[in-house]
Amino acid sequence: MEARKRLRELVESDEILILPGAYDALSARLAEAAGFSCVYMTGYGQSASKLGQPDVGLMTMSEMAERAADMVMAVNVPVICDADTGFGNNVNIVRTIREYERTGVAAIQLEDQTMPKKCGHMLGRDVIDAQEMVMKLKAAIAARTDPDFLIIARTDARTRYGIDEAIRRGRLYAEAGADVVFVESVESVEEMCRVNEEIPTRTIVNMVETGRTPLLTARELQDIGYDMVVFPISTLLVAAKAAYDMLADLQANGTTKNYMDRMMSFSQFNDFIGLPLVRELEENRFDNVEKKLR
Repeated sequence: MEARKRLRELVESDEILILPGAYDALSARLAEAAGFSCVYMTGYGQSASKLGQPDVGLMTMSEMAERAADMVMAVNVPVICDADTGFGNNVNIVRTIREYERTGVAAIQLEDQTMPKKCGHMLGRDVIDAQEMVMKLKAAIAARTDPDFLIIARTDARTRYGIDEAIRRGRLYAEAGADVVFVESVESVEEMCRVNEEIPTRTIVNMVETGRTPLLTARELQDIGYDMVVFPISTLLVAAKAAYDMLADLQANGTTKNYMDRMMSFSQFNDFIGLPLVRELEENRFDNVEKKLR
């Protein structure tokens, strides 16, 4: 699949790959329109936007796969998807890989938390035995049908067991065949440097605003050695604040006039969301169908 080959090229390039988090198909389209070459389907964003609940393991595999399929249909850039713990043991992992692969996503992220899992910047997380995770990764690798379908292995061991254990796990996961290793919730630049010096594969880091990891620029992270950086809930946090502030003003004043300069116009939004292509199809004009009716 072209999107997967493109993602592999991006990951293997000299430039760090910046991944904006998308909490639904619309936010994925916004990221694409802003010029990003790839988007990341954030697990927290799915739980918040679909269920109105925190990221504590409430989303099912089928719900996540459906959201992934929607996102892939909405954009023309590769989509990387959070798949939590793989939703069970090796048997479940095989089905998870097959279902996600069928949606057309370019990569999947699997983590070594116990179930039910939690957001990687929350306290109270625990991890399964490292060898159990190695077997889950081997099952995932055996299950994929496209070698360009990337598997990102995440360890959440740092918060409870320290950076040495997290790096040990990262090395094991790289040896098991993970394409990218993700040591979650590192707590200093020094730890970031150790991750990239001691884990012999490509690496990714999470930038959660006011989270547990220092908030650095993409250039700074590239200089440390990271190949990818994800800003998983930035769009979600901005959207939540913007919507809440507008709603509070509407409640207070009974009008949205105060927010007109902070909105897209109705016609701008229609153009952005794809109405012109729909109009062309209604008029039996098909020259632009290859642009993908989304």
